[in-house]
Amino acid sequence: MLDRERSAVSWIDFLWLAFLAGLAVLPPREEIHKQLILLAIGAFQLLEGSLIAWLPRRGRIYSIIIKILLSTLLLAHTGEIGINSSYYPIFYLPVVTAAIYFGPVATLFWTALASLAYCSLLLPALEEYELTAEGATELAIRILFFFIAAVLVNRFVVENRRQVERYQALSETLAETNRQLRRAEAEARRAERLAALGQLSAGLAHEIRNPLGVIRGSAEMLTQKVAGTNPLASELAGYISTEVNRLNSLVARFLDFARPSHLDLQPLQVSAIVDRALDAVRAQMPAAQVKVERRYAGNLPDIRADSQLSEQIFVNLILNAFQAMDGQQGKLCISIAKETSAGKPGVAVQFEDTGPGVPPDLREQIFNPFFTSKKEGVGLGLAIVAKIVDDHRGWIRLETETTRGAKFRVFLPIAPDA
Repeated sequence: MLDRERSAVSWIDFLWLAFLAGLAVLPPREEIHKQLILLAIGAFQLLEGSLIAWLPRRGRIYSIIIKILLSTLLLAHTGEIGINSSYYPIFYLPVVTAAIYFGPVATLFWTALASLAYCSLLLPALEEYELTAEGATELAIRILFFFIAAVLVNRFVVENRRQVERYQALSETLAETNRQLRRAEAEARRAERLAALGQLSAGLAHEIRNPLGVIRGSAEMLTQKVAGTNPLASELAGYISTEVNRLNSLVARFLDFARPSHLDLQPLQVSAIVDRALDAVRAQMPAAQVKVERRYAGNLPDIRADSQLSEQIFVNLILNAFQAMDGQQGKLCISIAKETSAGKPGVAVQFEDTGPGVPPDLREQIFNPFFTSKKEGVGLGLAIVAKIVDDHRGWIRLETETTRGAKFRVFLPIAPDA
């Protein structure tokens, strides 16, 4: 609908005032009521936008009613017989206003009401004069032209309104397409970084693992040789073995990130995988005071996924949420529902916690390998999660519209036979 919800005076209002000034200098110039009514029409024309902005729904109705009343008064004071006044086209003002503000049916109603107001001027004339056939024809022609003008203007307005709606829909579609394109470009850049760093990590991990094996074997032999004879050397050899084991664990994580995933895809229920992951995290952090709220939709389809790797996705996300809320009575809301992404049916899993959240300047980096904000860790958790999700032909995102905490969404496609 074409709204005139504005308060500023536009050039079209000055044009209206110029037209009304032209009517004011035409006969009868000495009729004070005529001049006052024209002044009232001009003033209302300037204030109409403010009225509609103040009363968006009823303001349009009041506007048309006021214009009908002012038009009727103008005709009553611009001729001996109001129905014969040459100023009768002033009724086009409320008729056109109705055609702009309302739909076809309402436009016909307001035009009929304006026509009745115009015909009401005939009543006092019939007390002294007789309505001839010629006069009735003239009256009918004028009223029919009211309706013709209303229909023509309303048709133009409706078509313009539809065109605006089409443009708005097209604009929203283009905006969504641009968002998806930017998201795809970001995911492509991330995939390139993952591939390059994965190759580098694989080479380094293999090169590091061999000397680590030698160091570990040497430390174990040293421990056996000096056991009971040199406690200090035995203790130092134990430190060496412990640190080698830690480095081996780190190298194993590098290899998990670098090596191609060999997925054992099978139809699985997401809710069961999430529950297993939640139990695993509870076992790791039994003292965590985190309340978990489950919002699982019914009749969820199976996803096509690797059971072990998909559980690793959810374990990492739940563990991150628990660690973010460590030491406080937090809340983790897990939602699962059917969703369609890029024409692909699947299941979306959302994890929303009440922790400190992710700072805006770090949101673009959290899925990068070796990036971490924790004191301990190497920053491979979310990178591995993103890689596993990509291997499943899904996606993972950090939602940005939250005001508190972090909200991750994971989409996994359904099984073909689901």
